[in-house]
Amino acid sequence: MTPAVAAHATAALGVFLAVGFLGRGLARRIGQPGVVGEIAFGMLLGPAILGLAGPGARSVLLPDDVLALLRDLGHAGLVLFLVGVAHELRLDAARLRDRAIGWTVLGTLVPSLVAGAALGGWLVRYGPPSLRGTAPAGAFVLLIALSLAVSAVPVLARILADRNLTTTRAGRLSLTSAALVDAVAWLLLAVVVAVATPGSGAVVSAVVVLVAGTLAATLGRRLLKSARAERLCARWPWAVAVVLGVGVLQAADVAESEGLTAIFGAFVVGLMIPPTSPHWDAPVRRVSTLGLWLVPVFFIATGLTIWRASGGIPWLLALVATALAVLSKIGGGYVSGRLGGEERAEALRVGVMLNTRGLTEIVLLQVGYSAGVLTSGLYLALLVTAVATTSMTGPLLSLIDRRRRTAPAPAPAKDERIGAAG
Repeated sequence: MTPAVAAHATAALGVFLAVGFLGRGLARRIGQPGVVGEIAFGMLLGPAILGLAGPGARSVLLPDDVLALLRDLGHAGLVLFLVGVAHELRLDAARLRDRAIGWTVLGTLVPSLVAGAALGGWLVRYGPPSLRGTAPAGAFVLLIALSLAVSAVPVLARILADRNLTTTRAGRLSLTSAALVDAVAWLLLAVVVAVATPGSGAVVSAVVVLVAGTLAATLGRRLLKSARAERLCARWPWAVAVVLGVGVLQAADVAESEGLTAIFGAFVVGLMIPPTSPHWDAPVRRVSTLGLWLVPVFFIATGLTIWRASGGIPWLLALVATALAVLSKIGGGYVSGRLGGEERAEALRVGVMLNTRGLTEIVLLQVGYSAGVLTSGLYLALLVTAVATTSMTGPLLSLIDRRRRTAPAPAPAKDERIGAAG
């Protein structure tokens, strides 16, 4: 890398970070999660403005060598951020004994998978080649099903905290269910990548890495819970954060080289970290925060690549995918919540919360696009779904609260009226 390229990349990085900061600020000002602004500004608005300026302007402002460097940096930021996501997937054993958890997970996972599989099957059978692509049908259908089934645990946790819902019944139920659903989704995503990878030994290699990673996460968690590890973490949190960051990037590279996605390597390291240890929270937070600041770089660099390869957003497909995502997730969450014993407002609130897809769906789409499973047009259509479902969470929760406050009190039973009259 020449000094000129390094200087150009540094200047572009500053612009990318400023765009991300602006997007986050505007989104929060209108009551939306910051990631919505980052996606809208990074993947949609920024590339659209450069596209209007013409290909000549893009090649001058962001030549291929600079864009490739920024894309790698953004990808590294995403991997670092996902350590915190994996660390958030902490499941309280006491919560798992709640029968409503099982109903909610089934009710939000199964209908969404079926709806996504139906959409994927329709595209396999009737979709134009520009949207269908050439990926194996199984990997193609499963990835679309997963994109509709996931919930964004980090974004959901932030929404719950902003609304003081974290300790409520609906908040605990939705966050625990989202963690379980996403755990299933990440495992199935490894299957998608293995099936889509050319070569007869790809699936076997991916399965071996998957099993080895699971065992490594289990063993690593036991080692990191030791008293010596706790003392080191408490005494040198910054040094531990550096070692953790380097280890995450190395694990991501190993996973990708063995036929799985780099995301899996980040999750293995994140799951190694003891979830209940207060000493490990600071290093994880520092690594994840660095990644969070670099995520806009990932959005913009990916958006430029996607827009350059696509013919625009297929809006009809985006509308159909969004409708299926909303109906399956909110409807399934409401029905399963009622079956689990929740009252109507709480069951509806849980369904709305789990409809938040945010960055989790974006990661799945990026993995699918990088593996050749998704075309650029389909990527953009499902990106619209991720933004739309995340954006509607706050307004729908506010609407439920308003309707509950203004609803008339239930009429007293007949015997109560008679007793009052007597």
